[in-house]
Amino acid sequence: MNALHLAGPASDRAREGPTAVFFGGVRPASGEEEKLAEEIGRALAEAGYSLLHGGYNGLMEAAARGVASEGALVTAVTLINKHDEWGAFNPHATTSVHLPDVGARLNHYLAHADLVVAMGGGIGTLHELTAAVYYATTIRPVPTFLAGPTALRLLTFLREEKWLYETPTRPLGFLHTAESADAFRDRLTALNTLDTAPIGGA
Repeated sequence: MNALHLAGPASDRAREGPTAVFFGGVRPASGEEEKLAEEIGRALAEAGYSLLHGGYNGLMEAAARGVASEGALVTAVTLINKHDEWGAFNPHATTSVHLPDVGARLNHYLAHADLVVAMGGGIGTLHELTAAVYYATTIRPVPTFLAGPTALRLLTFLREEKWLYETPTRPLGFLHTAESADAFRDRLTALNTLDTAPIGGA
């Protein structure tokens, strides 16, 4: 049974080890993307990460399955007033956080994130991804991976249409892409050289 706890301070990250946040939809675009999500989860656990995710099915469940297969902690983050409507958590979630609103849920994800992975999904996943990118350009440059063909097509569109572009005050060095599990593993290995201190030294 899933344990229930409320959100703790972001300083808990130091005691718990690194945390990855996974954003992905409940309807995978393909079996290949679902397999990629599972492989990414496995790679994260092998690298020592625990997982925060929405807790439900689809790509979220696939990533959680990969993390759990390596014995790492999997936490579901949901809304108090939506959990009954959204249904039971996937079987890989071993603990959960129930929050009062969407803003609190996003803040919890990002305050605890040492790394973000986003794959394809619906409008909710898009909201989570854009919040993560905005956070990384203004608060703390959390490494953010867009993985799989659906997310990579979105990134191409955002760049071409100038929704996303680099400036001296908003560098995009935190953004990474992974078209395959092997590419993700390679880029994950290089992350220990990145500076993720708060922007402006706050």
